[in-house]
Amino acid sequence: MKSSRSKNRQEGRLDPCIWMQAGVVRRKSCKNNYDCSVCRFDRIMQRTADGNNKLIEAGEAPRGKRSRIVSWKDKLSVLPKWKRPCVHHLKGRIDFRACTNQYSCGSCDFDQCFDEQYSVYALVKPVDVLDVKGFKIPQGYYLHRGHTWARIEEGSSVRIGIDDFASRLLGPLDRIEAPLMGKEIEQDSPDITVFRGEHHARMLSPVSGVVTATNPKLRAEGIQANADPFSEGWLMTVHASDLRKDLKGLMISSETEDFIGEQADRLYQVIEEVAGPLTADGGNLGNDIYGNMPQLGWDRLARLFLRT
Repeated sequence: MKSSRSKNRQEGRLDPCIWMQAGVVRRKSCKNNYDCSVCRFDRIMQRTADGNNKLIEAGEAPRGKRSRIVSWKDKLSVLPKWKRPCVHHLKGRIDFRACTNQYSCGSCDFDQCFDEQYSVYALVKPVDVLDVKGFKIPQGYYLHRGHTWARIEEGSSVRIGIDDFASRLLGPLDRIEAPLMGKEIEQDSPDITVFRGEHHARMLSPVSGVVTATNPKLRAEGIQANADPFSEGWLMTVHASDLRKDLKGLMISSETEDFIGEQADRLYQVIEEVAGPLTADGGNLGNDIYGNMPQLGWDRLARLFLRT
């Protein structure tokens, strides 16, 4: 299913923007991994194309430098059916495949099938991972203060998981339960439940929306979230209902670094209060903090750090 464009990425060459591939603009590279929903250039171009269409429908002729701008979908739709490239080919995910649905991806069986497979199996590993006082923070992920993360994928699709701090704080999990497909979740609601032995804890959803996929492995092997929390250990994907609003309540980049640093300091303080200063020597706390120091109290840790 790979296309030759993956070779370009390995060689460091920039990928051509869809608007360029359609012939609407002469030269433009994509720097957003073909996630048009976060691209300012795409928004401006689409708004201009829509404006030109409205003028034409009203019997007026568009004027100025941007008068010739049309939607990339309209530009490609005039090609013979067998020459119209599928969106997934334009994004470099597959070899050439013709679009047979006039770029109406929402009603395309191939698109739905491909997205399901791509969503589950084509996870992108974090390119750059920071270490803050022993805890990992992947770049490009949004973090909730309840230690769940959100990664924006295609459109309003968001992948959700548990961060490294929470997975190491609670230690190896027996299972994790997330809402099933089709269920609605709300930002800041305790929609996720993690289990370890006789203990369980609720965790807060980072965004609001409808669940579109869940990771079945975690119901039987919650430890997967501990082993690889930012890729294979994902919990669910959600079609966000108001992503722009939800992102205002999340942290990213330097905000995340500061927050995890503060949380690490708070954890050392709790350890000193319970087990004495010699335990919190500033070294690596390991991957099972609660298991090594059960005297910290499961419920107390959940209350202090998971905010539930």
